[in-house]
Amino acid sequence: MSVNMAKGQQISLSKDDGSALTSVRMGLGWQAAPRKGFLAKLTGSGNDIDLDASAVLFAAGQPTDVVFFRHLTSDDGSVRHTGDNLTGGAGAGGDDETILVDLARVPSHIDQIVFTVNSFTGQTFTEVQNAFCRLVDETTGTELARYTLTGGGDHTAQIMAKVQRSGSGWQMKAIGEPATGRTFQDLLPSIAPHL
Repeated sequence: MSVNMAKGQQISLSKDDGSALTSVRMGLGWQAAPRKGFLAKLTGSGNDIDLDASAVLFAAGQPTDVVFFRHLTSDDGSVRHTGDNLTGGAGAGGDDETILVDLARVPSHIDQIVFTVNSFTGQTFTEVQNAFCRLVDETTGTELARYTLTGGGDHTAQIMAKVQRSGSGWQMKAIGEPATGRTFQDLLPSIAPHL
């Protein structure tokens, strides 16, 4: 059963039988919002939005590694991006970009993994619709949680969610914080208050 998460909500990452999850997938989907008015007449109604999903690995509040379209696998191999999507299109359906996390292989010094999305080409979220991130149990394919990136806005990025160690397991927290930046590096100051 999937949980529709609200901003700031946390869920434990465990299976129905109480055992810990071992592998999860963070999926990101979006569509370009249709253009309206004079601009649509000049350029046509379709447009592509290049959103990029990233996962920043933290140890004691310091970034130690990142997985994004130019570095598809973490140095230790526990986090893997499946590839860059330059246009979106899945929206409310499937994932346009995915990041796989083998929780059992994440090194013990990594205590948080923060997932971000940014508009590499600089379009704002007013030009995006049906955007979401979701967490899936990679072993069973079961969707565990979905966070809708609602509200549009004149920002170019979102701090989406994070997974953090909790005792011997992991928890997910939906963050949904608007930010400005074209790359994950630009977002580091916006991530800091959520660690």
